[in-house]
Amino acid sequence: MSAELLRAERIGRRFGGFVALEDISVSFSAGQLTSIIGPNGAGKSTFFNILSGALSPSSGSLCFKGRELNGLPQHRFVHQGISRSYQITNIFPDLTVHENVRVAAQALTVSYDIWRSRARLDELNMRADAALEAVGLQEKRSTIAKLLAHGQQRALEIAIALVSEPELLLLDEPTAGMGPEETREMVALLERLSQRRTVLLVEHKMKMVLGLSKRVLVLHHGRLIADGTPDEIRGNAEVRRIYLGQSEGYG
Repeated sequence: MSAELLRAERIGRRFGGFVALEDISVSFSAGQLTSIIGPNGAGKSTFFNILSGALSPSSGSLCFKGRELNGLPQHRFVHQGISRSYQITNIFPDLTVHENVRVAAQALTVSYDIWRSRARLDELNMRADAALEAVGLQEKRSTIAKLLAHGQQRALEIAIALVSEPELLLLDEPTAGMGPEETREMVALLERLSQRRTVLLVEHKMKMVLGLSKRVLVLHHGRLIADGTPDEIRGNAEVRRIYLGQSEGYG
């Protein structure tokens, strides 16, 4: 059994009188790719934002490797070993591909030092190159980011998340806006990444989710209604009724 990496215990979130999440308890094991699905308004984004530190829970606790994260500012989540991408591509369009990732690497340092040694700068460049290699963009390192195809820009954003060498990688709809070919390339990338680290993603493309994930969580009206393997989710009558629909394909 893989060691527990992240635990959410009785997580709740309110926005005024609106209950977005209620009493969600779930743990995530190291070395597993997990997807969070659910219809619009299910609470996926809210839960994802809590797991990444973008939102604080109104109730409950979040622990990473046994350490409580409640009250920790989002930028400290990266230093704990948690990194994320966003649904909307978030890059510096006028910098090169390599510069985008190197800037992210520099941001991880405690302070800016104008007398930084050449060896330290070389280390940052090597980390950036390693992240680009991991997502298949090494040959594009000198390309201005806005000139990349959409799928390549999404891969660049993942490289930016990878430069911190996270143990847990959170991806918010990594195939958003992609056509079939770009989606296939992203799926191949996600499969490679999941071999070396724990990956958690929110995604709407159901066939992709069920074909790629080892585990699937289903939210509905802010509650966790199912948690299991893709086969278990396919066969879950409540999930089929509420989310997937009896007429939708599952292959």
